[in-house]
Amino acid sequence: MFSKILIANRGEIACRVIKSARAMGIKTVAVYSDADRDAVHVAMADEAVHIGPPPANQSYLIPEKIIAACKQTGAQAVHPGYGFLSERASFCEALEKEGIAFIGPKVKAIEAMGDKITSKKIAAEAGVSTVPGHMGLIDDEAHAAKIAAEIGYPVMIKASAGGGGKGMRIAWNDAEAREGFTRSKSEAASSFGDDRIFIEKFIEEPRHIEIQLIGDSHGNVIYLGERECSIQRRNQKVVEEAPSPFLDAATRKAMGEQSVALAKAVDYQSAGTVEFIVDKNLKFFFLEMNTRLQVEHPVTELITGVDLVEQMIRVAAGEKLAFSQADVKLTGWAVESRLYAEDPYRNFLPSIGRLTRYRPPEEGTTDGITIRNDTGVTEGSEISMFYDPMVAKLCTHAPTRLEAIDAMADALDRFEVEGIGHNLPFLSALMQHPRWREGRLSTGFIAEEYPDGFGPVPPNEATVERFAIAALLLSHILGERNAQISGARFSQVEKRAHEDKVVRVAGQEITGHIDDTDDVYLVRLPGREPMAVATDWMPGARLAIFDIDGDLHAIKVEPADAGWRLRQLGVDVRAQVFSPRVAELARLMKAKVAPDTSGLLLCPMPGLIVSIAVNEGDEVQEGQTLAIVEAMKMENVLKAERKGIVSRIPVKAGDSLAVDEIIMEFAK
Repeated sequence: MFSKILIANRGEIACRVIKSARAMGIKTVAVYSDADRDAVHVAMADEAVHIGPPPANQSYLIPEKIIAACKQTGAQAVHPGYGFLSERASFCEALEKEGIAFIGPKVKAIEAMGDKITSKKIAAEAGVSTVPGHMGLIDDEAHAAKIAAEIGYPVMIKASAGGGGKGMRIAWNDAEAREGFTRSKSEAASSFGDDRIFIEKFIEEPRHIEIQLIGDSHGNVIYLGERECSIQRRNQKVVEEAPSPFLDAATRKAMGEQSVALAKAVDYQSAGTVEFIVDKNLKFFFLEMNTRLQVEHPVTELITGVDLVEQMIRVAAGEKLAFSQADVKLTGWAVESRLYAEDPYRNFLPSIGRLTRYRPPEEGTTDGITIRNDTGVTEGSEISMFYDPMVAKLCTHAPTRLEAIDAMADALDRFEVEGIGHNLPFLSALMQHPRWREGRLSTGFIAEEYPDGFGPVPPNEATVERFAIAALLLSHILGERNAQISGARFSQVEKRAHEDKVVRVAGQEITGHIDDTDDVYLVRLPGREPMAVATDWMPGARLAIFDIDGDLHAIKVEPADAGWRLRQLGVDVRAQVFSPRVAELARLMKAKVAPDTSGLLLCPMPGLIVSIAVNEGDEVQEGQTLAIVEAMKMENVLKAERKGIVSRIPVKAGDSLAVDEIIMEFAK
């Protein structure tokens, strides 16, 4: 067994690998760029080596720097994590020449399966069901449109070396095929250093289901069940679960056995994943094989009890798998939610900044419910524009699917994140969505259920009442605290704390009263029996746990004008608390009108201007491309929403902009 390994990655996956290595008694070496000097993975490792500037192509993507770090520290093996160099055969070869083990598959498998074009040919030869498509190279935009038309729209345009949704576009006509080819080719070159593109038939209403494999150097390959990864946005996974709520035992077995046959065809050694798309009739098609550890591997670990990172290390050290296919049992249900630094209220555009507050829910197992949070940040960490926007992977495991989902909903409500835009509100709302809870999924779920993007979730009657109770109690506790301030006019403060209050929330006004008892607060609302409410909230805390008549509710709280900002289950509202007289006066106040920005093109995210497609004085048409902004390795095309004339362009290609900075102005 190795005594020291180097992790050629960063963030949560680097931390994840360090945890397993530490449990095995193996020392670890981290590498870091200038942007990651103070990162969590650097502090966790036994040693750390600086490898260059923030851009990945000047640090994490340079094999020579990784090899030099191994020689400097005496690391005997390299775990690549996912992304970066994890599927680059030349890196594996370079390590081998230096006598350094690669904790992953051999070169043959990486070359065969890492290339999507080659892998589909091998899969077809191995008898694996494949999607119709063009596996040859594509010359240019015109050639792409011609091929797409021959296959039949819609088609998927994909980078051969791609992954993580990058270099991928769906085209429904010739124009989209031409533009998709150009954008995918550019993103592929930028992200993977390989701009080869292929096109295949896009299966409508598909599910994305993948099989987890582990193989050793002794000819053994085992499948560890499946993961349902259909909840995707822009071809990037958002929520995963294991097992799938859709597969039956026969289909699971067939998919698993085909995956094993494919792996054996290329002598696969290490952890790997075979991805399939599955139609409504349980007919499945080979999509690709990822010759690395997947982001969503924790849900498989939770239902099987197998530490995949440990197994990868043992296989790389030449050990034989200590279990057989018959030993694999799927127990319970696991759900994973990816916490991204992206603003759901701005169409999920990337966000950067410092985590001024980062308090994940407590990890561990209680009453059969397990909470796990894989992360690479802590309070005070900087979310950089140079890397992937994923902040953490929150997982729950429970005996049943709905129990796992409910546990996830509660864990998300307890997850405190401030300082950046993030998708916690969306994830929380998703856990309540009927279609998700029923398991009626497809890769088009988000686009179909949120066609106009994600907006504030309107509270139902029960939520309005719950928020009214919370606001009343928060204000009451704060009032009691103020009554204890030295020098205060005690009688007046105490009187105000115990009088009737009017709560304005979600366009409604609810009058309530609170009475103290020895153990709980009695909350009285119109037309309701008094409710016993308990909480240990103290002024200043941003998370409050309320026991309302025996039901626990985690609500994020933040002081706001005349009340509180309250967040739970994706609902985000302001609750104002007034005395009856002030409530009368507040009804006379006029609402503030938002400024008019209709004549401006604002940068929707912090990013780099790749190109400006128009000039000052140009007349633009609705849908015309105006500019391209790159953020977190993704190119975003900004198009005109309506016809207009460009009056001013204060920026140029190469400029770095903050969110809401002006890109161009239009004549009114």
